Amino acid sequence: MYCLDIHTHSIASGHGTSATIADMAKVAAARGLKLLGISDHAPSTLCSGTTSYFRSLAMAPKQRCGIDLRYGVELNILDTKGTVDLDASTLAHLDYAIASLHLPNFKPGSRQENTEAYIQAMKHPYVKVIGHCDDTRYPADYPAILQAAMEHHVFLEINNASLSPDSYRGDTRENNKEILRLCMQYRYPVLLSSDSHGTAHVGDFTYAEALIKELDFPRELILNTRADAASLLFVC
Repeated sequence: MYCLDIHTHSIASGHGTSATIADMAKVAAARGLKLLGISDHAPSTLCSGTTSYFRSLAMAPKQRCGIDLRYGVELNILDTKGTVDLDASTLAHLDYAIASLHLPNFKPGSRQENTEAYIQAMKHPYVKVIGHCDDTRYPADYPAILQAAMEHHVFLEINNASLSPDSYRGDTRENNKEILRLCMQYRYPVLLSSDSHGTAHVGDFTYAEALIKELDFPRELILNTRADAASLLFVC
């Protein structure tokens, strides 16, 4: 049903997972995905990928185990100016970038401050997705965020890990419902993401799918089902 998952993390992200990119590709193929994106954490995250690691991905194979591979990064938004933790010359070697707010790199601010950080990050030419802006620790103005996303051709994700019962981001259901309702109102697509750290949840959108069904969200507005997804999500 869903052909791609581009918010996933390999051993290069740390967090205790030992899965290599090859391991991730094998599982993605077994679960029926057509395309897998590897978006390891950028250097400001403890024990994550270095600049040299992200530069080396330009030489990595674009197909393994019969599925297409794309190589990106999950950037840390560092301040309300939207500063991120890889430079443009490094990002130019990658297929896409997700930008997210993470502790301890960004201390939760006011609703206005958090919103400004997301919006400013969208202005970066390599940022294609805003990650888990449903996080209850970072209250945000979702109408403003969606307007900026449409202006800068950036997409918001519905993060399956955020919606899981043991999510450390709090109960994100209402935030995700607001995002989905706004996207329905403006007919703007969303991206479903597993945020799998290792192989366990690659291609798993169980909780996101339940919310999609609850709201009767249109399938044509889910990027994971669309033939034009690559042209919208990837720089190259």
